[in-house]
Amino acid sequence: MTFVQSVKTCFNKFVTASGRASRSEFWWFALSCVFTMGWLFFGTIPLLFAGIRRLHDAGHSGWWIFCPIMRIIFLIQESQEDDNKWGGRPAE
Repeated sequence: MTFVQSVKTCFNKFVTASGRASRSEFWWFALSCVFTMGWLFFGTIPLLFAGIRRLHDAGHSGWWIFCPIMRIIFLIQESQEDDNKWGGRPAE
């Protein structure tokens, strides 16, 4: 997923916790929030939900987003190859 696609996807799924988000989708969007300080406030909620979808993609419950150490570990894990209970594997 490209930078622009990632930003569009995350804002289109503004408060969607269901489904999965690839590593590229999450990290490109996180990077956009960090480097565009004006978006930081408006990007917080979509980034939270993108993080939840990213945890789903790695095969973990979205509730781990509230545990700082485990959240970082799980966010950098690779995607599960096959479908999981949160849906099919997203396009990289």
